[in-house]
Amino acid sequence: MNIHEHQAKALLRSFGAPVAEGFPAYTVDEAVGAAKKLPGPLYVVKSQIHAGGRGKGKFKELPADAEGGVRLAFSIDEVEKHAGEMLGNTLVTAQTGDDGKQVNRLYIEDGADISRELYLSMLIDRSTSKVAFVVSTEGGMDIEQVAEETPDKILTLPIDPDAGVTKDDAGKLADALKLDGEARGDMLKLAPVLYKAFTEKDMSLLEINPLIVMENGALRVLDAKVSFDGNALFRHPDIAELRDKSEEDEKEIEASKHDLAYVALDGNIGCMVNGAGLAMATMDIIKLYGAEPANFLDVGGGANKEKVTAAFKIITADPNVEGILVNIFGGIMKCDVIAEGVIAAVKDVGLKVPLVVRLEGTNVEKGKKIIDESGLNVISANDLDDAAQKIVKAVQEAS
Repeated sequence: MNIHEHQAKALLRSFGAPVAEGFPAYTVDEAVGAAKKLPGPLYVVKSQIHAGGRGKGKFKELPADAEGGVRLAFSIDEVEKHAGEMLGNTLVTAQTGDDGKQVNRLYIEDGADISRELYLSMLIDRSTSKVAFVVSTEGGMDIEQVAEETPDKILTLPIDPDAGVTKDDAGKLADALKLDGEARGDMLKLAPVLYKAFTEKDMSLLEINPLIVMENGALRVLDAKVSFDGNALFRHPDIAELRDKSEEDEKEIEASKHDLAYVALDGNIGCMVNGAGLAMATMDIIKLYGAEPANFLDVGGGANKEKVTAAFKIITADPNVEGILVNIFGGIMKCDVIAEGVIAAVKDVGLKVPLVVRLEGTNVEKGKKIIDESGLNVISANDLDDAAQKIVKAVQEAS
């Protein structure tokens, strides 16, 4: 689960991280009121959407040369002007895609005199099974670009979970960021604070880009992106309350209600599969034969008829879906249960696009019989390769 910048900063501030004073705003009047609470004379007006690259983004409704989604203001009047242009308009960034995201809230923050911009993030290092810091002196840039062009400027530091962040660990981070004086002292304090926040709140990602050294020599968290492990939210009702469903795909929200692992993609072939590995293989083979998957959908090993029906309805609700591939290898999941769920869903919502079903495993003959006797226009497949070729061909012929 992702949260907004202002929520992330409030959370980090509660753990003791150095964060500028700021206030969220949902209307122009609230933005003006927020600015009046700040010392000025420099204010920062930030669009709050779940996507990076806001500063370089462009609003669909504004002229091409208009400023982006993060703007400086040198007066209350400028804050009002920027807020009026941002709220309710659609911000397009490198991460939103062409559709962009509507800006429904802003963050009005006290400005800062920046001396240097640094990069710091935390994530789970799968290779070491530890929480790791990733830091670079090249703040303000996409870390992928830094990794490609100057990988020597990136330090990845896994943390021993028994010891936590030691003074030696914090010192290595400070050295990698070339910090001295007050900024170095701040890093020695900040590193354990961030580790504590990350582990106690079950974060999956914490990215501060940039972490800045101010003209007065102190460190400050200038931007913050935080994601949480959705499987751990039951332990954190305070975090679950921060969820902004307007930033999420409606189909993914519906899938979460039925405990389905669903991620919307940009393709045209809907997929319903059991097992994450088989789902990935299904998506790969669709691409191999020249089409694109419209989603990742794992119904899980213990799905029942109702769950399968819900999954099918979510797939068909996607207007981009021009064909559907059901690929089930029955182990715990029984093929006849899948077949019954698919038939029930088709009868309920109708079938307007080609449907290919490949069943294998437990009760496969029962499942195939249910499909064959349904009277529906369903294409059977013998194996995954056959299924992929058939659905791609069916979609091409239908278009």
